[in-house]
Amino acid sequence: MKRKIGALALCALLFALSLSAQAQQPGKIPRIGFISGRGIPTSATPDPNARAFQQGLRDLGYTEGKNIVLELRYAEGKPDRAASLVSELLRLNVDVLVTPYSAAIDAAKQANKTIPIIIITLGDPVADGLVDSLARPGGNITGLTRLTRDLSGKRLELLKEVVPGISRVGILSDADTPVKTKPFKYYEPAAHALKIQLQPLEVRGPTPDLAEAFQTAVNAGVRTLIIVRTPLLIDHRKQIAELAIKNRLPLMAEGNDFVEAGCLMSYAASEPESFRRAATYVDKILKGRKPADLPVEQPTKFEFIINLTTAKQIGLTISPNVLAQADRIIK
Repeated sequence: MKRKIGALALCALLFALSLSAQAQQPGKIPRIGFISGRGIPTSATPDPNARAFQQGLRDLGYTEGKNIVLELRYAEGKPDRAASLVSELLRLNVDVLVTPYSAAIDAAKQANKTIPIIIITLGDPVADGLVDSLARPGGNITGLTRLTRDLSGKRLELLKEVVPGISRVGILSDADTPVKTKPFKYYEPAAHALKIQLQPLEVRGPTPDLAEAFQTAVNAGVRTLIIVRTPLLIDHRKQIAELAIKNRLPLMAEGNDFVEAGCLMSYAASEPESFRRAATYVDKILKGRKPADLPVEQPTKFEFIINLTTAKQIGLTISPNVLAQADRIIK
């Protein structure tokens, strides 16, 4: 009997020591992949979206290199790079893949059915076939929609308020944008209602001939422009702003970073807010939630921003009524 008790005690001791050793071993640090469509950041061209996402993680208690690893990748506005970047991150066994880039979203959806994918998309993820519904996404994809395409009509209305009497508006976009997200069609209903003709202006990367596009616009009688938000045009926003000022063309953008670069105005969901909120999805998934059960969120904060310095440079007077609608004015 004593031998049996001793054997049991020894087993209990060994079991306790085993548990203690396991508890003392450091756990696996989660690895998060993030694919941006933008160019590789520099001091002159930072990636504010990646920084907003990183800040969102920090706000939730994550410290890079300590309790999380962040793998940042940049497609540099080249859709054909998306698949290779997705494959690279999958080989690294990332726990979650985060991307706002439509080409990367499509590549990730095709390459993987198990690793959670967090999207920050400009369009409708249901119509684009990414999720079953906003409330119950199903599968391994969830995230946020910024409703960028849904706000197209509002941008055109604001542009007409700022520049009354306009009859032709140029739509500057990236010719390599996937067909399903072609922005031109989203502006057509509002243009028809406002009796405005739209002039398509497409450029191609990696070094788009923006000067030629602006000259084409001027020759076609275009007096105002809308810039479609794509990684290629984001990376050239400073040059776009300079050309708009040189040609005295009021320019409406689909994001505040264009206005900060010198374009006249923008109307869009708050981009930093969207990327900070993307971090909450990562946190929930790392704590055991399934993407299929996490509803796709829509934006709650929208911003109308006007650059008054640019307005003065192009000789445009903006009415007090329009200025009163602005959420932020750059002077």
